[in-house]
Amino acid sequence: MASSQRFAPLIVIVVLALGLPASRAQQPTPPAIDMRPVAPESVGFSAERLERLHAAIQEEIDQKQLAGAITLLARHGKIVDYRTYGVRDLATAAPMTKDTIFRDYSMTKPVTGVAMMILYEEGKWLPSDPIAKYIPEFAHLKVFNGFDATGKMLLADPDHAPTMHELMTHTAGFTYGNADTPVDKMVHDLKLNDAKNLQERIERLAQVPLLYQPGTRWVYSPSMDIQGYIVEKLSGQSLPDFMRDHIFAPLGMTDAGFYVPAGKRARFAAGYHEANGALVAEPTTNGIPDDYATQPTNPEGGGGLVSTAEDYYRFAQMLLNRGQLDGTRILAPATVKLMTSNHLPAALLTGQFHIGIHIMRPGFGYGYNCAVIFDPPQADLPDGKGTFFWDGAAGTWFWVDPTNDLVFVGMIQRRSSPDNHPLLYHVHALVDGALVDPSK
Repeated sequence: MASSQRFAPLIVIVVLALGLPASRAQQPTPPAIDMRPVAPESVGFSAERLERLHAAIQEEIDQKQLAGAITLLARHGKIVDYRTYGVRDLATAAPMTKDTIFRDYSMTKPVTGVAMMILYEEGKWLPSDPIAKYIPEFAHLKVFNGFDATGKMLLADPDHAPTMHELMTHTAGFTYGNADTPVDKMVHDLKLNDAKNLQERIERLAQVPLLYQPGTRWVYSPSMDIQGYIVEKLSGQSLPDFMRDHIFAPLGMTDAGFYVPAGKRARFAAGYHEANGALVAEPTTNGIPDDYATQPTNPEGGGGLVSTAEDYYRFAQMLLNRGQLDGTRILAPATVKLMTSNHLPAALLTGQFHIGIHIMRPGFGYGYNCAVIFDPPQADLPDGKGTFFWDGAAGTWFWVDPTNDLVFVGMIQRRSSPDNHPLLYHVHALVDGALVDPSK
């Protein structure tokens, strides 16, 4: 974590006097981002065309497909459009507010990627390193190789030891346990989320063969949960503490974390899942969601965070700013570029590999913990070259477009809906269609 040079001597004195680690003693003041929207036309957007975005989100609510939502659009570091829609909780009709806390699910992955890249900059790991260098339990992983005539599972040696590069790109051979393969069934039966800590999670996962030879496929996987364990080993901190000290506190992400404390739970969005075209509420007690109530001992680097829309905007704007926000530097520009560049070879960009409708194809690949649109015309998308993004299981989504210098964050609270991914792509088109003067 970088800090302002003029405060460095004072920090050293306080740390020495109190015997505290520097990362814990230093509590930066939240960056002074102005969250008041500017006139859209001042940064090239059409206010009239942005109404299409508002109408699209409101239609989902009117059709009872969403309880509520927040959308936040920024360009050149200025807030262009920041809206709340609907309610935070259908049962109580509590209105959606800008300080509502959402479940980020897989939008945790880019944050874990930044944690890994901080350690990369400290010289703690290299993309070419075998994963087993940091996780000895993975030193003897085998690869699933079908079944023999009696139905016994066949195992093969990996052609090469899976690498950190492959871990960062979902190409190492791991799988989440959600698909219809023998390896997925083994992962599912191990109940990784029930492990008491990340060490036990790793020990359970080490019992399972890789689904495929490393580097030969792209399969959405628990790779980012494994990265969370590596962050703990390389830093000596728990994953929640590392993220708090090196990402959340420096960026002023005041509500981001792996749980929602008691004093903030009234702001926690009610959770819903889609079933037969309708919203079904998740469990609550006295109108407050039951989940994320305590700090986890088994924090998921692939899906465990909560945040407000503004929290995630600060994170995304830091990446758009090539690693810094209002003078607080998290990563160097070259490191952000490494993280957000496509790392998949053409052989994996054939349309064969996907998660939902995120299809790895010409022009559309994957970096370190995020998807990358590196050739928009080939990908048949309107975004600027180099746009990177990801979304979460409850429908949250974000993207960063370096070419057009814009950030978008969308927060909703609906799991398991077949409309979540299409909504993301529709909004991409609506926002890009409202940018009528990119030269401004």
